[in-house]
Amino acid sequence: MFDGKFRASVDRAVTPIGAGLRRTGMSPDHLTVMGLLVAVGAAVAIGAGELRLGLVLVILAALPDLFDGALAKASNTSSQRGAFFDSVIDRVTDALLFGGVAWYFASEESPHMAMLPFAVLGVSSVISYMRAKAESLGLDAKGGLMERAERIILFCLGLLIPPLLIPILWVMLALTALTAVQRFVKVWKQAGVAPVTAAKIEMRRSRRQSRKVVRTERRRTRISRLSGQARRDSDRPAR
Repeated sequence: MFDGKFRASVDRAVTPIGAGLRRTGMSPDHLTVMGLLVAVGAAVAIGAGELRLGLVLVILAALPDLFDGALAKASNTSSQRGAFFDSVIDRVTDALLFGGVAWYFASEESPHMAMLPFAVLGVSSVISYMRAKAESLGLDAKGGLMERAERIILFCLGLLIPPLLIPILWVMLALTALTAVQRFVKVWKQAGVAPVTAAKIEMRRSRRQSRKVVRTERRRTRISRLSGQARRDSDRPAR
């Protein structure tokens, strides 16, 4: 929800920061790895019961994830590989943070309560999978009440006010499940009126393959011309 409404404003706000980071020589992948390392520290702090320290580290871990896109645009290094890497690290970070909460609950609350953060993580993974699968089919699955930004905000609120952590996780679980239903219905309706999706996907693949063949033929032609020119130059009599 926040991602759709405030993404443009956030991008404009962090653009100058991305330009500044470009001067340091860092790459977006460096920021992504830094965020992961800080998230490991946050998970350890939360698991040890240091929730306020965990809150600070969670915020610090979120900053590189906020700035890596701006850095990629500023340095003109946006790529499919970078987007893939960033998405995978986001899932790993979520697993670490909720795993830390599960460890904390098992130590301070009860072993059964440790299942609550794992339930939130499981439903969140379903949401991410639905979006990835829908986009691979040429459909749109963005949106919903509880996307990753909302989950991080509620998570931080629970760490800030420890007595509210369990109720907040229950609310997060309910809203995340509702988001999963929202995305399923959205994709289901799109798929119902787009029976030629498979044909479109195959058409795109064919176009990419055709462009690849054309580029290959152009390279071969250039190489052939250069080789022919080199032979003609070598056959010319020396003056």
